[in-house]
Amino acid sequence: MKAARFYDHHDIRIEQVPAPKPDAEHVLVDVVWAGICGTDLHEYLIGPKAIPTKDNPHLLTGDHLPVTLGHEFCGYVAHVPEAAVDASGAPLRTGQPVMVDPRLNCRSCYACHGGDSHLCGKWGFLGLHGAGGGGFSETCAVLPSMCYSLPEDTPLEHAVLIEPLAVGRHALVKSGLALDEFKSKSVLVLGGGPVGFAVLCNLAAIGVQKAFVSEPAKARQDLVKIYADQVLDPTKHNVPDECRASTDGRGVDVVFDCARIPPAMKDGFDALRPKGVYVNVAGWEVDFIIPMEYLMPKEITIRSTLAYDDKDFGDTVKDFIAGKYKGVERMITARISLDDLVQEGFDQLVAKKDVHSKIIATPKAGQI
Repeated sequence: MKAARFYDHHDIRIEQVPAPKPDAEHVLVDVVWAGICGTDLHEYLIGPKAIPTKDNPHLLTGDHLPVTLGHEFCGYVAHVPEAAVDASGAPLRTGQPVMVDPRLNCRSCYACHGGDSHLCGKWGFLGLHGAGGGGFSETCAVLPSMCYSLPEDTPLEHAVLIEPLAVGRHALVKSGLALDEFKSKSVLVLGGGPVGFAVLCNLAAIGVQKAFVSEPAKARQDLVKIYADQVLDPTKHNVPDECRASTDGRGVDVVFDCARIPPAMKDGFDALRPKGVYVNVAGWEVDFIIPMEYLMPKEITIRSTLAYDDKDFGDTVKDFIAGKYKGVERMITARISLDDLVQEGFDQLVAKKDVHSKIIATPKAGQI
């Protein structure tokens, strides 16, 4: 079958690999759509970082590069082990549309037993760490418990966004606020890329008193404005002053950092009200240096978030099926063939990073 294999930075190859064979433990999913994540792009530019090497294979899977990429993917069930059920306990059947939770974990460590399987010491992802392949292929082998059944009429090109939406959902949960509390809170989102978009979409789904976004790129400003009360260009506006002006001088209650840029971080700390909460969602490539001139005088709480847990993913699927993520399809800025993944996907995200948000690829002829 056809698959996109990562060998090294700037070295992803579309090649033929053996298709996974039916067995008694795994569901085979024929992939319809898979999204390029920021982690995938990071590996393409400066990897291997998260992807295991031959000298340092993955602790759980034992796999190493080359690996098939793609951890945001959905498709149709092609093979079901006897009596297999999905993540909710519902029977799986051939032809069932499913969204895949791509996380790998040991299920036996302290974190896993405590309900925090995403913090497993051996955590991994399909599409990065082996164990059945990845979404940038024609077929992937996954455990039944990783499958979430979708209604027959689900547009899978939109359903593929459930994975990044789960990242946004988890960020809200890890703010320390109950979700219904956001209805009376003001929020600043730093960065209008895919993660920032996912946070905003979740805020819109549950309700938020006021949402500000700091984003310099015009194309991304246009994308997120459907969810924001005010979109601010940090190259033209004083973001903290604008936030205070619209919150009776108080400042925002919560900041979600999806930008991983020191100047944006400083704006975020400045914009927070006293005893506000700063939630880091971004994966930083430079040192995380806290602006102390705001931290102590305001007694700011700093929180961090990684991916999502079982509940977050399941709740995101339920809300997606219920139609709560209005406008989420706007995140998709290009639909391409798996054959064109490198040139029209990864290279475009590099060349036009301020234009694109989410590029999705399909191995299926006729889907585009």
